Amino acid sequence: MQPSAAPYDERLTAPRSWWLISFLVGVAFALILLPFGTLPLLGGLVGGTAVAAILASSYGSLRIRVVGDSLIAGEAKIPVAALGEAEILDPEEARAWRTHKADTRAFLLLRSYIPGALKVEVTDPDDPTPYLYLSTREPERLAEALKAARTAAA
Repeated sequence: MQPSAAPYDERLTAPRSWWLISFLVGVAFALILLPFGTLPLLGGLVGGTAVAAILASSYGSLRIRVVGDSLIAGEAKIPVAALGEAEILDPEEARAWRTHKADTRAFLLLRSYIPGALKVEVTDPDDPTPYLYLSTREPERLAEALKAARTAAA
């Protein structure tokens, strides 16, 4: 039975600076269209800003949720029974697991602008994935939610 509210729900939104960059992309499009007149200039400003903002928003629309007995990370849905211990990674350790310590078989939900992460061991013997690497702003809360879901499922 699934509870009505998720014990953990996080959206990995794009940083604020990306919205400024989206506006600057619109300004660049407006400057490109400046020789063609005022109306194309305004169209370039609005259109360029809108396209860049949509791209920034779609990249930042990933969610990590713990719902019932499942961890949903992006498009992956993993039962908590197949997960082992969760390790909270500080920014330096998270960077190491994103780079030289990374296993090519691991499931990585990366967002480089999020310094914290959670590394969760996969205990399912049929799954070749050794661990999940999840970029998260609240690794402690996610680890607690996974532990609570694992306890409730047992």
